[in-house]
Amino acid sequence: MCGIAGLWSPTRYSAETESQAAKMADTLYHRGPDGRGFHFDPDNGLAMIHTRLSIIGLNAGDQPIYGREEDGTGNLVLTANGEFYDYKRLRGLLRTDGYEFNTKSDSEIALKLYDKHGLDFIDQLRGEFAFTIFDKEKQQLILVRDRFGIRPLFYHLGDNGFFWGSEMKAMLAHPDVSREVCPKAQLHQMMQVMVPGMTLFKDIKALKPGHMLIVTRKGDDFEVEERRYWDAEFPLDGQHDELPDEEHIENVRAALVESITFRLEADVPVACYLSGGIDSCSIIGMAAAIQQSPVKAFTISFDDDRYDEAHIATEMAEKAGADQDILTLKAEDLYGKNFEDAVYYSERTFYNTLGVAKMLMSKHVRNVGYKVVITGEGSDELFGGYAQFKADLFLHDPEYAATPAAEDMRKRNAIFSGSVLAETQISHPAFEEVMGFTPSWIQPWMLTLERIKPLLSDEFKAKLGDYDPIAAIAYSLDKSMLDGRHVLDKVQYSWIKTMLEGQILNWGGDRVDMANSLESRPAFLDHHVAEMAMRIPPHVRVRDGIEKWVVREAMKHVLPEVLYKREKFAFMAPPAHTDKKKAAEIDKLIAKWLSSEKIAKHGIFDEDKLTTSIEEYRKSDDHAANTRKDIILNHAIALHAMEDLLGAA
Repeated sequence: MCGIAGLWSPTRYSAETESQAAKMADTLYHRGPDGRGFHFDPDNGLAMIHTRLSIIGLNAGDQPIYGREEDGTGNLVLTANGEFYDYKRLRGLLRTDGYEFNTKSDSEIALKLYDKHGLDFIDQLRGEFAFTIFDKEKQQLILVRDRFGIRPLFYHLGDNGFFWGSEMKAMLAHPDVSREVCPKAQLHQMMQVMVPGMTLFKDIKALKPGHMLIVTRKGDDFEVEERRYWDAEFPLDGQHDELPDEEHIENVRAALVESITFRLEADVPVACYLSGGIDSCSIIGMAAAIQQSPVKAFTISFDDDRYDEAHIATEMAEKAGADQDILTLKAEDLYGKNFEDAVYYSERTFYNTLGVAKMLMSKHVRNVGYKVVITGEGSDELFGGYAQFKADLFLHDPEYAATPAAEDMRKRNAIFSGSVLAETQISHPAFEEVMGFTPSWIQPWMLTLERIKPLLSDEFKAKLGDYDPIAAIAYSLDKSMLDGRHVLDKVQYSWIKTMLEGQILNWGGDRVDMANSLESRPAFLDHHVAEMAMRIPPHVRVRDGIEKWVVREAMKHVLPEVLYKREKFAFMAPPAHTDKKKAAEIDKLIAKWLSSEKIAKHGIFDEDKLTTSIEEYRKSDDHAANTRKDIILNHAIALHAMEDLLGAA
């Protein structure tokens, strides 16, 4: 795990370039505190930057890594962030083809595979990664991001050259990168859902998951091609793998054993995150069985019993014989500077302080002495785990529509009304066109948008014009991947392409883990597991209203009975309005970042309307309405803080 950045600027390369590259590297120290490396090529106007977190090949994995060496610099140069699994087998195969390896790093296989296969090399890479390869002979720079976007990668193409980085702050450290904020992106962040590829800054883009960017020099200019190499492709309805239940169950079990086995491999100790959900509990159980020794398990506990799952996690830890470490978080922990730090590292807003909690957990894990954790993200996305997914099954699939489970589910999940579940049904014509219905997962954010619009300033609304953010999200989806698919596949696909990368893997994953130099490895998001899961029939993923049925059955032998039978419970931190101490802490952030001066400076909100809304929130006892106001306040505070925190204001 590492940080990468760089610039390719043939017309602007100067004596200052190397010192500017050092400043870019400084911003990524948290991603790679164990060392840094540079490749400077004045003749081509190129600087490549790497900051290292040593996990594999501790004493022989420095980067950049060179290939086809002729003059000491090489015609191929690699900087990589992430892990490539099954690399030992691939190294063996490449050696039989005459390739020699200069390091013990897993990253070097990407360079050799590219040399052998060209751009088709990506099909053989397995893992979570973001990397760049410079091909001097072809005058090409290739940027690649893993299939789900587990690792971040951003880029900027402007008059002064091409820039890239694991985090935007690396690019913003260079004076030639535009800092102009995008009003459309600000609106999207206030309603939680981003358009894939969009960032807060108008001229900085995120490389989309499953894509590569091919940048070719044409004189003093660049030609840029974005190419999709993988997508979450569900089969047409009726063309899933119809197998006996036991075969599906065994396939899931075998795929997860292989994935977890790969992710346990490192030259440093590997721990696991453990919540009260079946995903992390399954990983703990399997990891203990695979390595046949106790697993270190880290659990977050909240000071609100309605949101706390630590007691269930403890039962799992005891069953697996894990060494459990519980971090208890209180109201004051989730706000103040910790809130601001989570914004700084995430580089986006968040609706819930879960991201702050996970950042504090990553700090604790590192303090205890671990650099790597295996996590459970991705199971809900691939096996139909979210309540929103089931809601659409109950609404749009005749097989489920007649069951009483829908109303029962809403009653059991009432605490999440106003956040991940909408209080009322709402639709949008763009989603009706693209998907045939408006998915339940986006409806809460549509309602949030409706509550934000009246608070916006006239100046900000004028910048937006007639822009429709919901339509932009809907039309960003590839309709060919939705047509003819089952309703469950449609909602899973639409979530994977938006919320998984933009939320779960961002402020709920890599960005807050790497804030403290901690590498997280989500075992369910191995693409071999994913491709198998997408072919499992919907009625095997969700059966009789039971989400992730096939995972439960596959993991039945390692799960406590209470967890095996338990319905999915959204993992989130208690909202501010649920506790007087939390309310007091968010009030401090409101005073700091939503002052008259700040509101006037940013021009997003009408001050009088926002102030009135905040006062109504403080007096209200409506849980759903206040939960939505909590969301708006979290976003508003973060938006006003972000530019200052990133040094871009």
